[in-house]
Amino acid sequence: MNIRRWSVGVLAAALFVPGLAACKTGADSPTAESKSAAPTVPADPKEALVASTTEIKKGNFTFTISGGEFNGEGTVHMPSKSAEMKLSSGQGSADDMKMHLVFIDTDSWLKLDLGAMADSVPSLKEMKDKYQHLDRSKIKDAKELTFDFADVDPAGSDKIIAAITEVKKTGEGTYAGAIDATKATDSDVLDAEVVKALGDKAKAVPFTAKVDAQGRLTEFAVQVPAAGSVPASTVTVTYADYGAATAVKAPPAGQVVEASDKVYDMFKA
Repeated sequence: MNIRRWSVGVLAAALFVPGLAACKTGADSPTAESKSAAPTVPADPKEALVASTTEIKKGNFTFTISGGEFNGEGTVHMPSKSAEMKLSSGQGSADDMKMHLVFIDTDSWLKLDLGAMADSVPSLKEMKDKYQHLDRSKIKDAKELTFDFADVDPAGSDKIIAAITEVKKTGEGTYAGAIDATKATDSDVLDAEVVKALGDKAKAVPFTAKVDAQGRLTEFAVQVPAAGSVPASTVTVTYADYGAATAVKAPPAGQVVEASDKVYDMFKA
């Protein structure tokens, strides 16, 4: 799922169209798994952070993403092969854009609210009021609408951690350092265009990270410097409920319609 530029891309597309269950945020809350004996956390700070993403790959967690131009939350639950993501432009106004994506095995649904603009365009209002059941064969090239169950981390934290150039342990379960952002643009947290605009500053972008008593990643925050007209921001990803997430449910049948061609047209490259 590509979460970096969905709001800009969707808004631009919508202008040419004719007439993510709340996430639990208790990152430090004990689960049945966290009550067991804690594994040994590597002493080397970078090795510890590399190891911290192992549990993410098992695909049973909740997450949040905040900072930049969007906020998001969701669930990944591989035992039921289901996932969901809720995204918002987060301005707190009637013009906020909101997207809710639900994935269950080979089925997926989209609910898209483009704010005040949707009320004046019939095809957009329908998307605001109903979940659109999507034909996967028609969205395979639309990364904003797909979820790869073989690569379940929506933020790609392992890719960011692989780009660490320096790191130190700052406390119990806390770390700080820098990443070479030019080597982490495969992560959905860092936009390639912003990284390019950073110039030399992209080689040493500050970050902080937290792991729980089990050594599992609970927070990763990247302090992105200002780049051109884009102000400085801190993009933060949190993970929680390892091994204790719940299966994502399909939208109620009465709230679902089959997606029209206009919906697919919005997401064409």
